Amino acid sequence: MIKTKINSINAAQKLGAYSHGYKVDIGDSQMIFTTGQIALDKDGNVVGIGDIEKQTEFVFESLQNILNEAGASLDDVVKATIYVTDINDFPKISPIRNKYFKNSEPVSTLVEVRKLVKDGCKIEIEVIAVKQR
Repeated sequence: MIKTKINSINAAQKLGAYSHGYKVDIGDSQMIFTTGQIALDKDGNVVGIGDIEKQTEFVFESLQNILNEAGASLDDVVKATIYVTDINDFPKISPIRNKYFKNSEPVSTLVEVRKLVKDGCKIEIEVIAVKQR
């Protein structure tokens, strides 16, 4: 098994000692695991404060960038975990999620949490993808 770190120049700079993701070779496929992404720009500023739709779009774009650097895309996602600070935002998040996952339809979990790591962020998403060689 070979693990390769993924640190995207197109995603927010890390808030601590972690990677944006890992690519793990498993024979004829690669699994890609991402760290939960929040709506932070490259300088660490919150994007779209108070706007769940803007933050959700931003997070999906960040995930796409990370997966692209691993040679994959959102079409390869098999599992998504979504954390939100207000479960009532689900009707706004769901159509955006469906747009980005229109080809993959991964299994998904949505969980309401009290707070995320950065004030002003309303959503965090992490994914697992599998890419055939």
